[in-house]
Amino acid sequence: MRLVIRTLLAASSAARGYTNQVAMQAASSVMLNDGRAHPLIGYGTYKVGVIPASASSAAAGGASPTDAANPADCVRLAIECGYRFFDCAEFYANEAAVGEGIAASGLPRAELFLASKVWTSTIHAGPEAVQKQLEKTLKDLRTDYIDLYCIHWPVPGKHVAAYKQLEKAVLAGQVRSLGVSNYAVEDYKELMESATIRPTVNQIEINPFLYRKNTIKFFEEAGVKMQAYRALRDGKAFTEPSVVEIAAKHKVSPAQVLGRWCVQHGFIYIPKSVKKERMLENMDVFSFVLDEADMQILDNKTTPEAIATFKALYTKCVVRDTPDADRPELAKSVITED
Repeated sequence: MRLVIRTLLAASSAARGYTNQVAMQAASSVMLNDGRAHPLIGYGTYKVGVIPASASSAAAGGASPTDAANPADCVRLAIECGYRFFDCAEFYANEAAVGEGIAASGLPRAELFLASKVWTSTIHAGPEAVQKQLEKTLKDLRTDYIDLYCIHWPVPGKHVAAYKQLEKAVLAGQVRSLGVSNYAVEDYKELMESATIRPTVNQIEINPFLYRKNTIKFFEEAGVKMQAYRALRDGKAFTEPSVVEIAAKHKVSPAQVLGRWCVQHGFIYIPKSVKKERMLENMDVFSFVLDEADMQILDNKTTPEAIATFKALYTKCVVRDTPDADRPELAKSVITED
């Protein structure tokens, strides 16, 4: 389903050249089911300056700083480029630096949309741990409220209690919108058996090479907006022939093709780069439109093997970093909907 995106820039060539990016950010949004506006494009902070402890490339024993970039400097630069939505997480291990970058920018809090997620180990530890982590996130980001707070993975037997604790945080004014991440249809149905606040978003991997059409349709029909992580596939699709061909056709980059595909479907798009030129390029997805032929090609890139790989990742990650890490059988089936 295509959404009509509310934007002052529409899709005119006049927007090309990376001018007026701040206006683009301010004007491009989707409406959540709780009546709040959510920016359509955000800046992802995963692996910005820090490799999380259990990420595949991390050194054992704890989060590992990288030599690539200073997170505070990257966030400040992203704000200069026009980003106003920042996607953070406990797992990313850099929220204090993100908060430092925001403070250094001097931008008023009201102009920002800050999102975060609580990690599996904290969810497994119970509601008190979830509340304690939320308060740490608020302190690290130097704010007294978070615009959007999500369950990062649906930890079996634990995620519902964690979500219900966050419902209390909404009532206390610490969280404005609630969401989930990496939820399958079964997880959502289990949650809604007792939740009193419907999630506003579900953040999952979405790109032409992992386009779970039936799952996405279910959540959209339930009024839950889709946030797309790995929309650019970490650069791994930039040389894929059809993406290259479509990029050449529109005189844009492969990254812009993937980003445009995302927003043209109405998915919330969260690219990441530590380089200014890439930050600007990733945002410039309103200056052209993919035609139906382009969309059809990209919509049909997902293979059964990609779905199987996703299922294996889901099975691992719902118990990752928890005492149940060696019990993948606890994961629900997620294939039937895809």
